[in-house]
Amino acid sequence: MERVDAVIVGAGVVGLAVARALALAGREVIVLDAADGIGTETSSRNSEVIHAGIYYPPGSLKARLCVAGKLALYAYCAERGIPHARCGKLLVATEENQLPKLEAIKAQAEANGVTDLRRLSAGKARSMEPALRCIAAYLSPSTGIIDSHAFMLALQAMRRRTAWRSRSRARWSAAASATTGSCSRSAASSRCRCSRGRW
Repeated sequence: MERVDAVIVGAGVVGLAVARALALAGREVIVLDAADGIGTETSSRNSEVIHAGIYYPPGSLKARLCVAGKLALYAYCAERGIPHARCGKLLVATEENQLPKLEAIKAQAEANGVTDLRRLSAGKARSMEPALRCIAAYLSPSTGIIDSHAFMLALQAMRRRTAWRSRSRARWSAAASATTGSCSRSAASSRCRCSRGRW
């Protein structure tokens, strides 16, 4: 039996990112997925938006990770040539009674550490989007888009430089605990075996 330090179930963006982090930390990793390729399930239906971190409750883990993750993701994309764009997003009020809500969103963004929102006049907003009807707007310049498949391919490329392997068409055949011990794979059976289950 061949032993590994960690088994990652799922070769979507989260699984690949976790595998990369573990491999960079010196762990021997195997990534398993039931599909033939990477990112064919949930990750293939991703909106591909890089969120600024505006709407999450201030002080929440989601807010902190979104703001920090956005900065890290833009840097990672630039370093590796992953297609992305800081295209921005307009937050608009179309009626007078929406202005307090627009200002509340701005305040929440600032509480989350999103300090780059810019107030725009209706005319300036329409110059950016002629079909828009609004009375006031904020521009979120750090909202963007990313080619999620290119991102996953960049994460997967780490396999060539670390002890990271992957196996497609993998099937879990018994209930497993998230706290199981070591895992191993038999070349003869082409399955991965953990103390509580088997792929």
